[in-house]
Amino acid sequence: MKIRSDIIRMYRDIHSWVGIACGLALFIAFYAGAITMFEAPLNRWATEPKVFSEHTPLEQTPALVEKVLAEYPKAAGRYELTLDAGLAERPARLSWSTAPRGGGTTYYAELAEDGSLLVHSQGPSAVGQLVDNLHQQVGILLDHDMVMPLAGIVSLLYFIALVSGVIVLLPTLVKDLFILRIGKNLKRMWLDLHNALGLFSLPFHIIMALTAVVFAFHDQFYGTQWALLEKNGKPEAHEESHAHLVPLTPHQLVARLKGQSPEFTPLFMQFHYEEEHGLELLVAGSNPRHGSRTPHYGMVAVDPYTGEKTMTGYMPGEQDGWFATLTSFFSLHFGNFGGNPVRWGYFLLGLAGAVLFYTGNLLWIESHRKKRRKGYEHLDVKQTRASKVLGALTVGISLGCVAGISASIAAAKVLPLFSDTVAAWHTGIYYAVFFLACAWAFYRGAANGAVDLLYVSALATLMIPVVSLLSAMLPGFGWNHGGSSYLIDAVAAVGAGCYFYLARKTLRRIHRAPEYSIWYVGEEPRSEESVTVQARGAV
Repeated sequence: MKIRSDIIRMYRDIHSWVGIACGLALFIAFYAGAITMFEAPLNRWATEPKVFSEHTPLEQTPALVEKVLAEYPKAAGRYELTLDAGLAERPARLSWSTAPRGGGTTYYAELAEDGSLLVHSQGPSAVGQLVDNLHQQVGILLDHDMVMPLAGIVSLLYFIALVSGVIVLLPTLVKDLFILRIGKNLKRMWLDLHNALGLFSLPFHIIMALTAVVFAFHDQFYGTQWALLEKNGKPEAHEESHAHLVPLTPHQLVARLKGQSPEFTPLFMQFHYEEEHGLELLVAGSNPRHGSRTPHYGMVAVDPYTGEKTMTGYMPGEQDGWFATLTSFFSLHFGNFGGNPVRWGYFLLGLAGAVLFYTGNLLWIESHRKKRRKGYEHLDVKQTRASKVLGALTVGISLGCVAGISASIAAAKVLPLFSDTVAAWHTGIYYAVFFLACAWAFYRGAANGAVDLLYVSALATLMIPVVSLLSAMLPGFGWNHGGSSYLIDAVAAVGAGCYFYLARKTLRRIHRAPEYSIWYVGEEPRSEESVTVQARGAV
């Protein structure tokens, strides 16, 4: 395909500058987003084991609710009943929180064999929330409402970079599609890798860009949604008085809901009391044939006195066109479909996206120097101060994010032993490592800083399985759940190995790179033995 060279240059400049403007924020969003694909196992890994051996039988739940509300009246405002005993993040039949929207203490309750009430309290899993916030707010942990418009602008720029990058590749698309030129020209190799990652994951990146815009500017979208909801489906106050009625038991509610929607699998019930409407009920569940709004379930409003569905806007498989369209944005962005194969695919694509933004900035630095040499090929053009600053920022922010997240996760099993303010500690650890990494990259330069920080990232990531191993060996030092929680340790061990390997490869590269490259630090010092051998050979 032929496109005029001046048009290609224009789109290449657009792609480069837009990529530089938002690339570092997108690295954090993609790296943290890849980890959120397994947020549930991570939260389980980072949370103390449950203290209850088994759930109270569903038939005895009314007695459990009665005892809890008598002893903890504030729980009447909002409490949840777990229906699926296999939900690791819900370790008891009944639970309620001091802060229903997250961040508060959660209480779990069961009935003992003698009928007495057993209650256990637990703080939030702060590390999973930290990673999720980093993903949503592109690494800026300020007020959510203030940061989201900025995240939306980054997403729009991201989409522009995608479109311009494709246009730049069109003339050589067929010729260079499957080429990865591995050799002495490292810049050419990294450019081939950058182009291949961007092109083959293009549908994924388009989905991420467009859905992120929807999330960032959700107020406008949701304003329309709620207007339609009030008109067509919002649960209204019951016209008939339920004062003389008794709510159905959880067992009866599940049976009636199953009769209406056989493919919907209820996972937990959320009861809440509204002064205007009285007792209301939301049932969370999944439908394997349909995506859901949240990572693991959808919601349906049910009349707690009759068991009839009152609003299905968030219910997988029973939404109208408007709600199904909005839910599709959530499903596509969070990978809420297809089970674990899709989650693993999104995890790998997220990591590949982070590499794409990291290599993009460094490739621009090298290309910019080459561009300034045009007409002066006999001269070695040095890196500008701006290029050195961008190189240090790219290395510091990217690897600071990697090391900071790993260090914060590694501390999850230890912090509860020493502090009650776990969430603040997790945030503090992340930002301490992050800013120290950025400062170190400026102090050492992009090349040396990359080697040092890759080793730091490897060590911080390796500490995740090390802490689990120490927890297994030392009673009272953390905990181990077994089963799926070992997935976190296994992935971290593989990640640590990758970072060690990259550190060694980068160390070799910085001594062999062309002079004045962003990676050049001088020739590698040789031992006296090697110098003697070389001298003898010369003689």
